[in-house]
Amino acid sequence: MQRLPGVGPKTAQRLALHILKRPETEVEALAQALIEAKKKIGLCKVCFHLSSEPVCEICRNNTRDNTTLCVVADSRDVIALEKTREFKGKYHVLGGVISPIDGVGPEQLTIQSLVRRVSKDQPQEVILAISPSVEGETTTLYVGQLLRPFTKVTRIAFGLPVGGDLEYADEVTLARALEGRRELD
Repeated sequence: MQRLPGVGPKTAQRLALHILKRPETEVEALAQALIEAKKKIGLCKVCFHLSSEPVCEICRNNTRDNTTLCVVADSRDVIALEKTREFKGKYHVLGGVISPIDGVGPEQLTIQSLVRRVSKDQPQEVILAISPSVEGETTTLYVGQLLRPFTKVTRIAFGLPVGGDLEYADEVTLARALEGRRELD
């Protein structure tokens, strides 16, 4: 259990003990559900988001805006953005970020597929929604340079979380909050 992301030793122990206390039929059902999910869930052949079909539900949805493409690092980012119900366009999942230390270069990601997709579909805007880590910044700059010849490239604004105090924010976050400011409505 501790091998799962975000699960520390105490949580792993709690989960293991909970599973051991459950009836065998429940444990078997959980195990079978995990096996089925692993077998049935793959990647969309268009955007590389998780999907049980060759083309995911978002890519198949004809009511989505085809003129705007949002590029994210991971399927978790698609899920987070979809929860906002603000973005109505399509997505492209890179499958990670460029991280030479971890042995991840552009060729391990779906960057070339993205370039082909953008050059073919000619969206009006590509939004780069990649976390502002060192690796995320590297990926954003790299992808942005590749896509600029084909379309307008923007990035999401970064700044302070709702309810956050200025005094506790780091300098980079404050600088980004100032850069991403917009006029009051």
